[in-house]
Amino acid sequence: MALLDLLGRRWTMRVLWELRGEPLSFRGLQAACSGMSPSVLNQRLAELREARLVEAGEAGYALSAHGRELLSLFGPLNRWAEDWARSLHG
Repeated sequence: MALLDLLGRRWTMRVLWELRGEPLSFRGLQAACSGMSPSVLNQRLAELREARLVEAGEAGYALSAHGRELLSLFGPLNRWAEDWARSLHG
């Protein structure tokens, strides 16, 4: 599945997560994803823009409508993961 291949690439989910709020400039996004090289960030942004999950505008990079919808679908998975983590620790 092409989407899972894209999401499985290193740093892709982190980029999407960091863009869940206000748009971020390239530098702002790089700071939010500390440890990611500029070349990898540039590549991930290109891939996410090609997939139409991220858009670039005057205010910086932001999730597209498809990107916001995708991120909203991770809400139930996030809740499950939090419950699971709690069960492991107590």
